[in-house]
Amino acid sequence: MIGIDSIAFYTSHYYLDVDTLAEARCIDKAKFHNGLNIDKISFPSPGTDIVTLAANAAEKALKGKDRSAIDMLLFATESGIDQSKSAGIYVHALLGLQESCRVVELKQACYAATIGIQMALDMIRVNPQKKVLVIASDVAKYELEGPGEPTQGCGAVAMVLSSKPSLLVFDQHFGAYTQDVMDFWRPNYSEVPYVDGKYSMQIYLEGLERTWERYQQRSKRTFSDHINFCYHVPFPSLVEKAHRTLAAMNQQKITASELTKLLAPTIAYNRMNGNCYTASLYLSLISLLENANQDLAGQRIGLYSYGSGCAAEFFSAEVVPGYRHVIDDNFHKDLFRKRQALTFDEYLAFYHYQLPDDGSPHDVPYYATGRFRLSHYKDHKRYYTDEVRSC
Repeated sequence: MIGIDSIAFYTSHYYLDVDTLAEARCIDKAKFHNGLNIDKISFPSPGTDIVTLAANAAEKALKGKDRSAIDMLLFATESGIDQSKSAGIYVHALLGLQESCRVVELKQACYAATIGIQMALDMIRVNPQKKVLVIASDVAKYELEGPGEPTQGCGAVAMVLSSKPSLLVFDQHFGAYTQDVMDFWRPNYSEVPYVDGKYSMQIYLEGLERTWERYQQRSKRTFSDHINFCYHVPFPSLVEKAHRTLAAMNQQKITASELTKLLAPTIAYNRMNGNCYTASLYLSLISLLENANQDLAGQRIGLYSYGSGCAAEFFSAEVVPGYRHVIDDNFHKDLFRKRQALTFDEYLAFYHYQLPDDGSPHDVPYYATGRFRLSHYKDHKRYYTDEVRSC
């Protein structure tokens, strides 16, 4: 038995309502609410980045845990802040983890956290007394006035994996798919990605079909063996299309109302947050665990991970009895509820904010960021502070 012992999500303290964006762009609001199934976009303030999001999420996931047992930190992101130094090194220091803890950054678009989990499972099988901290943290930023603008977002999910998990036990069977495609990419010189939207959705669904077939061949499990399914969520309406595709592959008929009822708990948080790349599948998982109407104990959840470029994987996990005593839905619901709405001008100011690229000293404007924040920049170096310890 190896799986997730604790899990937590963190996002920006600020959001843009898609109604505000629709009004500013003279677009029908229904296109965002009904077409994309998005309501709000979490947007990072100055002082918030993949490190602070990750550290805040991990601080919650590690609450009450023995940090000396964390033997490895795997940091998954496609929003890297340095071509050499792992963002996880900053998080390692902020969390006060032991110096013998290995740290590395993983990259393959939105898929990286999933390979991080698979790497962690292999390590724990060999060293069952050890634990691994897997963090997925990203900022999804797109071109202003482009088709991806309403699907922006940010956030981090931190997971502690162990041989005695309290939340989920991962199955050993999986189906993987890799193909060299150009559906979504961001060269080093570009602040925003290049996207072939229709092609990306096509490859996303193709990856689902291929990975499900391989997972099913290996596991011998059927569609009905899974109580629910969580998917990578670039935008929630794509999840609806994905589930229809999977149901049709398995000769399962599902009405529109049944689909809405089934997927509502899995995309509830994604609708309020927007895209968070590597973290989006695992935000969907948290959303299901905390919003499902039925008791999930002992039930199996199917998980589809997709990263453009592309790499994809289908796998599953069984919910551990007593999981409700471990999840903290009030923490996440309060996190979303207490966010501050941005005006359109404030959103643009956040969007255009940048650190100097000449290494000159710069104090980052103060905004709410949680316990950890990027405080200043000097000589091309980032400096982070722990707001609790500095008090």
